[in-house]
Amino acid sequence: MKFVDQAKIYIRSGDGGAGSVSFRREKNIAFGGPNGGDGGVGGSVYAVADGSLNTLIDYKFKQHFKAKTGMHGMGRDRAGAGGDDIILKVPVGTQIIDAETDDLLVDLMEDGQKALLAQGGNGGWGNARFKSSTNQAPRRANPGEEGEERWVWLRLKLIADAGLVGLPNAGKSTFLSTVTAATPKTADYPFTTLHPHLGVVDLGAVERFVLADLPGLIEGASEGAGLGHRFLGHVERCAAVLHLVDATTEDPGADYTVIRNELINYGGGIEEKPEIVVLTKCDAIDEETIAEAAKSVEMASGQTPLMISSVSQQGLKPVLFAVYSHVQKRREKEALAREERKKQAAIKRGDIEAAPKGWSP
Repeated sequence: MKFVDQAKIYIRSGDGGAGSVSFRREKNIAFGGPNGGDGGVGGSVYAVADGSLNTLIDYKFKQHFKAKTGMHGMGRDRAGAGGDDIILKVPVGTQIIDAETDDLLVDLMEDGQKALLAQGGNGGWGNARFKSSTNQAPRRANPGEEGEERWVWLRLKLIADAGLVGLPNAGKSTFLSTVTAATPKTADYPFTTLHPHLGVVDLGAVERFVLADLPGLIEGASEGAGLGHRFLGHVERCAAVLHLVDATTEDPGADYTVIRNELINYGGGIEEKPEIVVLTKCDAIDEETIAEAAKSVEMASGQTPLMISSVSQQGLKPVLFAVYSHVQKRREKEALAREERKKQAAIKRGDIEAAPKGWSP
């Protein structure tokens, strides 16, 4: 399946049905009176996060989604039926952004999370609603309200615990295929990875995390060179950045600096995330060259790089456990935040009482 991580679509909720103007005309009813029913509510447009999806391919070839209009009211106090809603299923991690204002409407982070994007119009009142002591035969009814319409961007940011970054051909895909069951394309030329790949790293019964391999960055990516910054959004949700540097190049330190500058230019908080620097392809050079490469990278990054060989599977475990330590810290922090949200929700419902100000256990 083709990977699509952004799409622009048009959504429109349904108009409300018009109210009816009708009167009772039975011959045995002396003073019939109004009996026009109300119009039905227009259909709304919702977005739902679906954990079984991992791409926005469904919205690449169909961009217009319009909910049904509510049925008009009828005589004999019959209200019109409501219009059918539209449910847009999107992958978990999808952000929905107003295309005109660039405002973030919703960020669907949990499976099954549902959000209203466009509210259906209310149905108009029938003339039976306007009957009063001074107006026994009203001849007016309201039209239905118009629905809402807007263009929105769907932008998928993969839910990964750690992200791989580095220059093209730095060994990211080989690393991913070695430590996970993912099978990204690998070759001896740059830009073999054209879209992100995900893999699950299994370090034990509990120690598991998701690793994302992103297409390689090059100098000037912030200005659109190569594949640009398009896929860096998938790293924004990661707990740590795994920066792979090819040890066989002429100046590994300069290679590190190129990618680091691109991360800073991109922004999005990626430059502030914990970074683990790794020298790859260490099986292809001698120890003296490895030492020179490590010194060059250490001077550029301010930390001692770890050294691995994905082909010979050397040095992989320390790297993976270093990544997992950051992932575990983030998970513990998120667990505490969830408990706090549950507590606040329980206080709001009245299930438990809030602690007095200044009180501590």
